[in-house]
Amino acid sequence: MRLYPEIRKEADDIAWKVKEVSQLAGISIRTLHHYDERGLLKPQALSEAGYRLYADTDLERLQQILFFRELGFSLKEIGRILDNPAFDRLEALEMQRRMLTDKMESTRRMIANIDRTIQHAKGEITMTNEQRFEGIDFTNDPYEQEARERWGDAAVDDSKERLATRTPQMSAKLQREWEERMRALAEVRREDPASPHAQQQIGQWYTFLHNFGTYSYEAFAGLGQMYVQDERFAQNIDKYGVGLAAFMSEAIDVYVGNQGIRDENRN
Repeated sequence: MRLYPEIRKEADDIAWKVKEVSQLAGISIRTLHHYDERGLLKPQALSEAGYRLYADTDLERLQQILFFRELGFSLKEIGRILDNPAFDRLEALEMQRRMLTDKMESTRRMIANIDRTIQHAKGEITMTNEQRFEGIDFTNDPYEQEARERWGDAAVDDSKERLATRTPQMSAKLQREWEERMRALAEVRREDPASPHAQQQIGQWYTFLHNFGTYSYEAFAGLGQMYVQDERFAQNIDKYGVGLAAFMSEAIDVYVGNQGIRDENRN
């Protein structure tokens, strides 16, 4: 059971009830409860009636949480950053501004691609398949070295061998399926990563990845971490929806954990 300090009515800096914080920040009460339960944002006190009460310093921390979430960081990463004794709020704000500027440029390029696609659909210009799926390249993998370091040469070589035997038609089909899977995941990114629907979608993603190689649950978990730890991954994934990389990382963590529980139950 959580213990909170008793609230002093004369304390002006502890004045925000959970409903008020929810309305102020534009997030649900359930989300605030979730942050509290995870130890990410603990209210300063409880009122005599049992309501969570937040101070202005809590609102500053919540602002940081929401900024980092917008940038695709997982809740685990945000907790580690904010609880680090070396954390500097001004430094974090400057970094967040730089990252959002980069994201804005990435979004600008994506909008330009959409505009060209609209022109193509109207018959005003012609787009090649390469232009249509710009940014999705299965044959030139910039993450190969990280993959080899994490999962070994055998798994990567297996993936490259599969790619080498694919026909252009097979690659185009996989590109379409990739887009479909990413769009489906983007549609549920606002849900609880542990919800049955989210877990169903991430399970289908795990199955889809086996088109490119053999993925153990450990490798899948490592890939989920890279989705948020590597800015290149995060930027490419978040093109389908802001916050998608962080959502997928958390959903993968839950999915792999659930598989572990099932494996233990079978022993």
